[in-house]
Amino acid sequence: MGTIHFVNENKDVIAATGSNLRLKAIENNIDIYKLYGKMMNCGGYGQCATCVVEVVEGLENLSERTDFEQRTLRKKPENYRLACQALVNGPVSVRTKP
Repeated sequence: MGTIHFVNENKDVIAATGSNLRLKAIENNIDIYKLYGKMMNCGGYGQCATCVVEVVEGLENLSERTDFEQRTLRKKPENYRLACQALVNGPVSVRTKP
């Protein structure tokens, strides 16, 4: 079990080990998409790169970046992740819509 703290929303969510970050956000009414992402997101299949979050704490408690993330986020800081590709394995704090 781990806790996801959404910084902007000041909300904590309990997540089972291996939970998908995007799904936990959606289940708890956390809006992770900017305007374009709301209209054009791929539904969590890792193809549109609109669910970017900034990991403030606990980066080591998320799964490794996927190959798609490596390519898509290559110009972004290492603590930026695609929520649809990140699996939670412990406590983490994230900032939505960085």
